[in-house]
Amino acid sequence: MTDIVRQPFLSTDAMTLPPIIQGGMGVGVSSWRLARAVSAAGQLGVISGTGLDTVFVRRLQDGDPGGHLQRAAAHFPIPGVAADAIRRYLKPEGREGASYSALPMYQQGAKAARERITMLANFVEVWLAREGHDGVVGINLLTKIQLPTLASLYGAMLAGVDVVLMGAGIPREIPGALDALAEHRTASLRMEVEGETDPDRTEHILLDPADHLPAPVPPLKRPLFLAIVASSLLAQVLAKKASGKVDGFVIEGPTAGGHNAPPRGEKRFNERGEPIYGDRDVVDLDKVKPLGLPYWLAGGYGRPGRLAEAQAQGAAGIQVGTAFAFSEESGMTAELKASVLADVARGNAEVVTDALASPTGFPFKVASWSEDPTQGVQRKRVCDLGYLRNAYRREDGQLGYRCASEPEDQFVAKGGDLAETDGRKCLCNALMATIGHGQERPAEGRKELPMVTAGDDLVELAPLLRGRTTYSAVDVIEYLLSEAPVPV
Repeated sequence: MTDIVRQPFLSTDAMTLPPIIQGGMGVGVSSWRLARAVSAAGQLGVISGTGLDTVFVRRLQDGDPGGHLQRAAAHFPIPGVAADAIRRYLKPEGREGASYSALPMYQQGAKAARERITMLANFVEVWLAREGHDGVVGINLLTKIQLPTLASLYGAMLAGVDVVLMGAGIPREIPGALDALAEHRTASLRMEVEGETDPDRTEHILLDPADHLPAPVPPLKRPLFLAIVASSLLAQVLAKKASGKVDGFVIEGPTAGGHNAPPRGEKRFNERGEPIYGDRDVVDLDKVKPLGLPYWLAGGYGRPGRLAEAQAQGAAGIQVGTAFAFSEESGMTAELKASVLADVARGNAEVVTDALASPTGFPFKVASWSEDPTQGVQRKRVCDLGYLRNAYRREDGQLGYRCASEPEDQFVAKGGDLAETDGRKCLCNALMATIGHGQERPAEGRKELPMVTAGDDLVELAPLLRGRTTYSAVDVIEYLLSEAPVPV
């Protein structure tokens, strides 16, 4: 067993975070390689914890090139977990075209073994991101994806993660959960169940570290918590009513990639079907400043001079995702990055805010370019990863799970409204394919196709290329820190 005392249990009370936060882009785009490169360069590198357990076991099944996962897993402090995962999933020669073996989909009251593979996956990713430098490393999780959250946080904390960032919802209970997990106490999150109105039937997601880690063990470092918000009201609520200390905010506008907050007020759409944002969607920073907490601005800040503009507005810095997403170190496949960037250089790439794609109901940014392999392809609906499923109460009183992107007949049979399935896409499977881990479906004669999400700044990346076909994470940092636009 690894000596847990050697794990980095340090105080973060006096930590000062850098001015540039690299966005936590899932699934697997914000990989340990990207986060490590950014952190080693003096900024805040962030890994994405979204679906990381599946990413981990699929990497093992693809042979774990370089042995990095095995090297990190050897330091995991819960006995037997790493060895069991490697025995079950590692295929040294790769899959040779076979389908990936899958983890069970998460449900309320997940078995300890299911939680432990999630802990291990997050531990490994953070451990690798922290290796070889003394910079700060963060993890990004989606509030919407509740069931794996506590196990993901605990695994990341066992590896010494410095910062937790969460958006896509209201992460009000997360600070208290971090406090509990740092002391190896039971952490709890209220579980969202669609249509549940009876307070006596409230469900809670629990994680008791004593069920997993031998006692006694030293306290863990409590990471800083940055909430990702799209309104001053949400910032005020979290600052005053969260279950523990909120250490700052990332204030994200609707030009950012991935999920966006819906527009406030009346729903209006442009000729492409995109939601129209207005003045009400601009965060009033004068209402955030009195909270006395640092904030970083995100969405449209991936260009020279924007850091200075943000700091002039009182921000500690900026969060940038899109420019890093297409860097050499990101988890997106090299082929996809090359294809998209070639169109960016030609001025042909664009980004669409798809109001229907995500089963969460949040608008979702989708990149469009000339060589997009999904053009004209109608995907057969399959739901076998299930991260974005919603819990609901069945007639027998038990919990069920449904997703508007699953087969329509299954969704309706579970009480879902057929209209909710219109235009939905399976983000879980598509985003796995974006990082080269798309499921093989030989019975159907196909492989899952990717989906590329990017912020509106995608079309502004040509100056960063400067005639090259690729660029590094350090190139992005130098570009962002430069005072004037770099000539093409």
